[in-house]
Amino acid sequence: MFAISAIGLVWLMSTTKTGLVPQEDMGTLSLNIQVAPGSNLAETERVMDKVEDAIKDIPEIYIYSRVTGKNARHDQSASAGSFSIRLRDWSERKGSGQDINSVIREIYKRTASISSAQIRVSQSPMISGYGTGSGFELYVQDRSGTTTDELLQVTRAFIDSLNARPEISRAYTTFDTKYPQYMVEVDAVKCLQMNVSPADVLSTLAGYVGGSYSSNLNRFTKLYRVMVQADPESRLNTESLKSMFVRTSSGQMAPLDNFVTLTRVYGSESLSRFNLFPSISVFGEQGNGYSSGEAINAIKEVAGKSLPSGFGYEFGGMSREESSTGNTTVIVFSICLAFIYLILSALYESLTVPLAVMAAVPMGLAGSFLFARWWGLENNIYMQIGLIMLIGLLAKTAILLTEYATARRKEGMGLVASAISAAKARFRPIIMTSATMVFGMLPLMFASGVGANGNISVGVGTVGGLLFGTLALLFMTPAFFVVFQYIHEKIMPKRLLRSRGK
Repeated sequence: MFAISAIGLVWLMSTTKTGLVPQEDMGTLSLNIQVAPGSNLAETERVMDKVEDAIKDIPEIYIYSRVTGKNARHDQSASAGSFSIRLRDWSERKGSGQDINSVIREIYKRTASISSAQIRVSQSPMISGYGTGSGFELYVQDRSGTTTDELLQVTRAFIDSLNARPEISRAYTTFDTKYPQYMVEVDAVKCLQMNVSPADVLSTLAGYVGGSYSSNLNRFTKLYRVMVQADPESRLNTESLKSMFVRTSSGQMAPLDNFVTLTRVYGSESLSRFNLFPSISVFGEQGNGYSSGEAINAIKEVAGKSLPSGFGYEFGGMSREESSTGNTTVIVFSICLAFIYLILSALYESLTVPLAVMAAVPMGLAGSFLFARWWGLENNIYMQIGLIMLIGLLAKTAILLTEYATARRKEGMGLVASAISAAKARFRPIIMTSATMVFGMLPLMFASGVGANGNISVGVGTVGGLLFGTLALLFMTPAFFVVFQYIHEKIMPKRLLRSRGK
């Protein structure tokens, strides 16, 4: 039994799905809309109207708000928009097809005909501060100094490879290099001739066109920000540069068109760096039936095959934390077992008897992972917390049996007889202790509503471990006590005689 449980534990730990924290039904959704590059606010608004008409009558949606000019990740862009959706209370969404994942699928179904925009739905992040939505987040990096267009081409090929994997669902990026722009070139020679700093020219142009903060104004018991910016009619075209002036060092005013040359180009709205390298952000969700850990492993495999030399990637948000943490279950369990062994060694004044107490732990842990597979759960933080608690419970309950057997042995009872006597005497306390904990965990095991997935992870792992661990306590611990107590007496026979007063 011990060999089967130990081998089964190793196999279950290596094959069980992994994750950091389970995604809960938070009751909120973010709907991100990205239209064609260069679209103005009016065009984006028309697409937003189509999306609103498609989703407004979904019965599970309680209320929503929309913003044009900013996406769900708080990036400003005239070609982006977002919806913040609040679903109805969990008590009103108990029927089939009313959970948050079903609502997401319904939104995708209703907006599939809107081909003029890229529409993505995400849930709220489980840990505040780790990204702005659910799913994975990574950055494709240019580590060889190529152009932005080449970086985008590599990123799109990488995204196509990701979407071909079943572990990945809807990998995408909002980055593009087809936004119409003006390249601003400042003639430094003319600036020196007119005693004007190129920095003053650029700051003046930025203030007229983009606006700049000047000061604060107190009025009517409120604080107002004073912004300096030209009227919209005064910055419609390149001819407006003749009406924008910069002050020279002599105090005279000179029009900006004397120093600035504008060239129509296409480029990206913003360029970002991740760990010093130029990067493009990629977002997505794990596939249906797959965990975040499996999605991260798939990303690593695809990156190793599809990213050419000179390009790399790094995870961001919660995915970065999960990928850097890795599978720490073995380390955590090893530390817990080491502490328990040291404490029990001090209790029994033996190096072998504590092994009889800990013999039930592998079977209990194997039962936890087995129940997790039956329930379709992943090995996450919540389950690991339950497993740490389970190790303590099994060791504490095993002490009931070994302590009694040790006392009978010190009184002169035979080795096998003391183990059998302890198994009979402690049968009821072990059953009652385990049953009490199992029944106490049943509400967590069948939880619903807010935080249900985390509660289920704790409850299922603990209940499964207690059921299998109790069997190990009743049948394996007495046998192991005989073995390890015999070894202990052979190594230190004088201690046994001294305990009997001889």
